[in-house]
Amino acid sequence: MSAEPGKKIHREQLILDAVLTLLAQHGISGVSMRAVASEAGVSLGLVNYYYSDKISLMAAVLERVEKDDMSIVTPDPDKSAEENLRLALHQVNSPKFLTTDYVSLRLQLWALAPSHPSFEEINTRAQKRYRQGLSVLIRAARPELSLSDANKLATDIDIIQNGVWLTSLLGVGRPAVKRATELCETIAFS
Repeated sequence: MSAEPGKKIHREQLILDAVLTLLAQHGISGVSMRAVASEAGVSLGLVNYYYSDKISLMAAVLERVEKDDMSIVTPDPDKSAEENLRLALHQVNSPKFLTTDYVSLRLQLWALAPSHPSFEEINTRAQKRYRQGLSVLIRAARPELSLSDANKLATDIDIIQNGVWLTSLLGVGRPAVKRATELCETIAFS
């Protein structure tokens, strides 16, 4: 008899949450199948059931983070194009994403990219998809822009956003983050 679908998803989420916690706290060297099982409160066999090795486990984590990133640039049909773009620009620099644990996790995930072709592919795809999503939001808010111009603006904004994440670990205050967000708005709407 197989597990109920809800339980399966819940267990997989527990496992991926555990990986994210371990990555943020200990880096890639702190992630082992056994450590993940312990952190998730599940058996090692269950971790091995869902993920055959550390590579597949890390790939699943990267894909989950990609989904989270894409939710930032997914437009809300009940909001105007301008509201959707402003919301996306503000969400990235929200306190939820600027915690030490979250930014440490992002650094670990970026550092993973060159360590395995699968990780590099997932990371590159995620960056492209995020920028494309941001470009779509920009073009919806500013239909007079060409696709090429919207793509350039999306890249510029993404670079600034990544810089905010990196420097937030160094203790830049909320006023600096607010100014960076305003700069992203200026880029998007000018």
